[in-house]
Parts: sequence; structure tokens; C-alpha cells
Amino acid sequence: MNPYYQDEHVTLYHGDCLEETVWLEADVLVTDPPYGIAWEQRGTYRGIKGKGPERRVRDVVKGDSDSALRQAALERWGTKPAIVFGTWKVERPAKTARVLIWDKRGSFPGPLCSAFYTTHEEIYVLGSGYRESSPPQRSVITTTELRSAAVSIGHPTPKPVQLMEVLVDRCPAGVVADPFAGSGSTLVAARNLGRKAIGVELEERYCELIASRLAQGCLDFGEVS
Repeated sequence: MNPYYQDEHVTLYHGDCLEETVWLEADVLVTDPPYGIAWEQRGTYRGIKGKGPERRVRDVVKGDSDSALRQAALERWGTKPAIVFGTWKVERPAKTARVLIWDKRGSFPGPLCSAFYTTHEEIYVLGSGYRESSPPQRSVITTTELRSAAVSIGHPTPKPVQLMEVLVDRCPAGVVADPFAGSGSTLVAARNLGRKAIGVELEERYCELIASRLAQGCLDFGEVS
């Protein structure tokens, strides 16, 4: 398979990561896969007279109806170290060693009326060999971001590059893999830290986005605390 994009640090492939398995040659996995929340971006428009506002689907994350894709990728990955995004609503990956929390300050305001609104995501750490320090990295990682700027990147669920840098910085030495490359934040973070990385992305529109970010520098949209 020929790379869709390649530079001295990053190689990106367009394809299905369960079929194009070059990423399995890497040393550590850092990825935000579909994990089973059936994510949809919706818009509102005025329906037929008398029926009021109606909602329509504008975009979806492919394969996000359940966690089967994430599970299949992790099974192929085996016991090597991995950092994987997820949610408390879906069963955690087997052999999760530690849970981190991404605290998303500045996220969308959410529903107009609700008892609670979730503004965090879980991040699962599997395997061993991560960089130690004194003091250690805290388990809650907070970003302050403008979500409208995040969406303007051109991907529905982009991760801040600075968040991904915190995660990659803790990883064992070697090549970083992201088989669900999405907006390319993991690949950009790895390159910024001088790490080699391999990415695979199913949708060509996002391959084009990643290649553009890597070639021209990237738009980040948040600070980490």
C-alpha cells in the first residue's frame, strides 16, 4: 500500500485499519477510535407547515454504533502499550491499567434544560513502560478551548494537539500508531515531539485534512493545564 502522505516523521495511509495493518509494526498505540456512542452531528430546520422544527443528521462517525471496531483493533494490537479514548457509557477495554479524564473546559453549552451535562471523556491506558516523573502526570487533564474553532478544523470530533502531546510524551520510546487517525492530532503531536508515527484513516476527506495540517502546520485550539 502506498502512503497517502509521508514526511520524515509521519506516514499516513488511506484505508481500513483492519485490512491495512502496517500500523501494527509500531511500538505504542495512541488513538481515538469509534467506541460506541453513535455520534451524530445534527442540524435543525423548519419542517412542513404546522409540524414545527425538525432535526436532520448532518454528519456521523462511521463504525460508532458499537465498540466492535475498537475491540477488533485492540485484539490485533495485542499486549503492547496503548492509550485509547472512550466513555463510561461503554465497557472499558480489557486489561485497562489506568483511567485518565479529559476535562473539556469551554465545550459547547449543551442542552438548554437538563439536570446534568457531560463535559469530559475517559482515556484508557493499557500496557506498561510509560515515562515516569516526579511529580507524576495527574489523571485529570484539562484543556481550555473554543469548540467552534475545533469544529472549524473540518472534523466532527478533533482532539487538541496539546492534549495529545501530553499523552504521547508519556509513551514508551518507539513509533506511535494511530489506526483511526481522524483529524490527525495524534500524528501532529508525535511529529511535534520528534517521534515517528504511522496513521491509517478510513475516510479520504480526513486523509486530505491530515495531509494539509501536516504540510502547512496545524491549527490547535486549546491550552492544557
